[in-house]
Amino acid sequence: MISGNGLVRDTRPPGRLRAHTLTLAAVLVLAQAPMAPANEDLWRHEWPKTDFSRHLVDLADILSGGPPKDGIPAIDDPRTVPVAGHDGLAGVEPVISVAVGGEARAYPLRILVWHEIVNDDINGIPLAVTYCPLCNTGIVFQRNVDGTVLDFGVTGKLRHSDLVMYDRQTESWWQQFTGRAIVGAMTGTRLEAWPSRLESFDRFRQRHPDGTILVPGDVFRRPYGFTPYVGYDSRTTPFGFFQGDLPPGIAPLARVVRVNDTAWSLDLLREKGKIVDGDLVITWEPGQVSALDTRDIASGFDVGNVIVQRMTQAGPVDVVYAVDFAFAWHAFFPESPIRTTLDE
Repeated sequence: MISGNGLVRDTRPPGRLRAHTLTLAAVLVLAQAPMAPANEDLWRHEWPKTDFSRHLVDLADILSGGPPKDGIPAIDDPRTVPVAGHDGLAGVEPVISVAVGGEARAYPLRILVWHEIVNDDINGIPLAVTYCPLCNTGIVFQRNVDGTVLDFGVTGKLRHSDLVMYDRQTESWWQQFTGRAIVGAMTGTRLEAWPSRLESFDRFRQRHPDGTILVPGDVFRRPYGFTPYVGYDSRTTPFGFFQGDLPPGIAPLARVVRVNDTAWSLDLLREKGKIVDGDLVITWEPGQVSALDTRDIASGFDVGNVIVQRMTQAGPVDVVYAVDFAFAWHAFFPESPIRTTLDE
């Protein structure tokens, strides 16, 4: 976790701490081969506070991703600086941006690929900013559930290759892709998503010149700006963490734009520039790179910027969306085909 001065606190021996920057890369090498389900008795020993008698999903579908509990440390006390004059990342680099009232903040993927969760508070609203690199899924959730503010961490487990989070209050496990608790006392509870954008840093600071941006607590602790997932979104199949069926008619690691239970191919959106579906308007413009392509994130290929808004009498309003890999969408919504043409 992050201490008050912005430094990562870790009680592990110094040698292992120094080696932690290599953990994700090593795990990705292991991911070339299918992973076996973890032993439930081992889980109960590792997670004595988790109620495994309550679960929504088959526990055999949950795999160990390699790192242990909190081996990928969530950020609990984020350090931010004004975007004005900030030159810590290239303008084309991707950020997850959030606006609450008159306050706006950007969370660079160059940080999130190493931490996956940021527990933050913006303008009095407790939020969890989450990113799963293996599914390219970035979603912001409200952390206030029935009057209790939850803090989230990384279990080190995956389901359908997607991040399984846990809350520190009950140690229930939550599916990041859906925001739903799938194991433990909170089983069945769903987090409310907060509208956010996955956009370039340039676009964020143009929209919010008075905004703030998350910066590392210690730039030497991890190689921020570099991704351990080099070439991942150019693969023909996902890593061995995923063992489900692949989507028909589209490359497994093609990107799709998800709104509720409907998804459109990003290639279709890029071709058309704009998709209108009822009062929903989805647009695409170039200028944002992939965080999962070249080692130096700023040199990645251009995936572009997606904006999803609903037209209302008061004007356009941002809605919750995500830009996922097609295989992940198909895993969670197998009965909902991805729209690859406007005739569907």
